[in-house]
Amino acid sequence: MRYKNVEKATFLSRPNRFIAQVVLDGAETTVHVKNTGRCRELLTPGATVYLSGAENPNRKTKFDLIAVEKGTLLVNMDAQAPNQVFREWAETGGFLPDLTKIRPEYPYKESRFDFYLEQGERRHLVEVKGVTLEENGVVRFPDAPTERGVKHLEGLTAALEDGFETWICFVVQLSPARYLEPNDRTHPAFGEGLRRASAAGVHVLAMSCRVEPDSLDIEAPVPVRL
Repeated sequence: MRYKNVEKATFLSRPNRFIAQVVLDGAETTVHVKNTGRCRELLTPGATVYLSGAENPNRKTKFDLIAVEKGTLLVNMDAQAPNQVFREWAETGGFLPDLTKIRPEYPYKESRFDFYLEQGERRHLVEVKGVTLEENGVVRFPDAPTERGVKHLEGLTAALEDGFETWICFVVQLSPARYLEPNDRTHPAFGEGLRRASAAGVHVLAMSCRVEPDSLDIEAPVPVRL
């Protein structure tokens, strides 16, 4: 995926989940943050961030904060990006060959999954999770408790009984990454649920991304340690 009108800025503060104060072209500016997660290890005072110009000229904030430099890493922190890059990857045959249908936001029983895919007679349900939490090359999910994530794991497991092949795909919004593991310290129930789902037959996949200030593309598999 590609971003338009990308500018480099310096992060100052984050008054709430939705906005940040940055210095852009020498002036303090309020920008929209495209990630409502905590991201405390990323958005530190003085960090170099990248902004994408908003397409709506009437919007109060003229820029979206989409990426941040963390040491030598460039981390994309756009929460909407993982689904978009996954779809682009799937449409070009990177995920599974010979897909005949890709449908986003698929309702199934009490859940809504990110994608429903058909591959001939095979039917797939995919839930995509973006990952930005990194420490010494190890990436972890989630960065905050997610009961919704646990529910998705339970739904993917239940769908196996109806003949679906089910997947949880972690889109790691940085590169390189040594491996991915569940963040048991932050949300042990998610880690337990992920291990149960994997044992039941849910595919667990992690993919790193090539990150540039103005683009994001799925790049390579990342080992998963449960």
